[in-house]
Amino acid sequence: MKTKTINWGMIGAGDVTEVKSGPAFQKVKDSRLVAVMRRDEEKVRDYALRHGIQKWFTDAQKLIEDPEINAIYIATPPDTHDTYAIAALEAGKDVYVEKPMVLSVERAKKLVAAVHNNKNKLSVAHYRREQPYFKKIKTLLEENTIGKPQMVLLQLANKPLTGTALQDPKIKWRLDPGQSGGGLFHDLAPHQVDLMYYFFGAIKEVCGISHNQTGLYQADDVVAGQILFQNDLLFNGTWNFNAFEEIDNCQILGSEGKLSFSIFNKQPIELINQDGTASFSFEPLTHVQQPMIEAVVAYFKGEGSNPCSVEEGLEVMKVLDTLTGKQ
Repeated sequence: MKTKTINWGMIGAGDVTEVKSGPAFQKVKDSRLVAVMRRDEEKVRDYALRHGIQKWFTDAQKLIEDPEINAIYIATPPDTHDTYAIAALEAGKDVYVEKPMVLSVERAKKLVAAVHNNKNKLSVAHYRREQPYFKKIKTLLEENTIGKPQMVLLQLANKPLTGTALQDPKIKWRLDPGQSGGGLFHDLAPHQVDLMYYFFGAIKEVCGISHNQTGLYQADDVVAGQILFQNDLLFNGTWNFNAFEEIDNCQILGSEGKLSFSIFNKQPIELINQDGTASFSFEPLTHVQQPMIEAVVAYFKGEGSNPCSVEEGLEVMKVLDTLTGKQ
């Protein structure tokens, strides 16, 4: 039997797709990026020509309905994720949707229902799950190298955006809760929260507080919260987007040791336990989403499990909404 090829149509062609994801669709086995959509005709044509994509559209529905395409990658701002995902599912196409999955828990539940009501598949782009760096952390946890995990301490701090950055269209939409869901927290925290869910499983309780400390834009710029997992592990997280210094640090404290690592800067993983100290380093990936896209292609072909389901995306949205006071 001839191997099924996943022929992708991509909706949205912004900076995030230039290196992080777009080229990877052409490099993964049995995967082809055959079409791209953006409302600006000049920009979408330029993108297609530069990346060797044979078709381009300015109408998302026309791309979705193209008979050559059997899977849709949604890389637009989050306010349109569910609209395009539901349209693609109803057209009989599998879907790979960027994070945050949608704007709110309410909309996430509607997307869950749409997946259940249609025969096609959906995966969420919480792509760090499939990167070797984070898979190593999961393996170290499963091997009980730190005993029973008891507590996570996570800190993320970024320096304030400059006046120029605040006016940059590539950044400006991320600061608009109507488009992004909740500013830089909603842009970055989904990766962190999803990794905790990936590492530790079901969540029991969530509480938190968020605040717009500087008033530079509409979204809250400081967030603090706690998650109690069903396995009794307690997570403490703080996010500050107007800090004096940059911090990207996560520590998992266990009954017999400690793991220290970063989420975005990819510092070497440090393991400290009764055997001493060990460090694990990984080469940076050219296309950070390529391992995830490989897993998604395998899932769409029926050769693997879903690397991140719509239900898991809903759990992440519940945490984001609770920490920012939306529910």
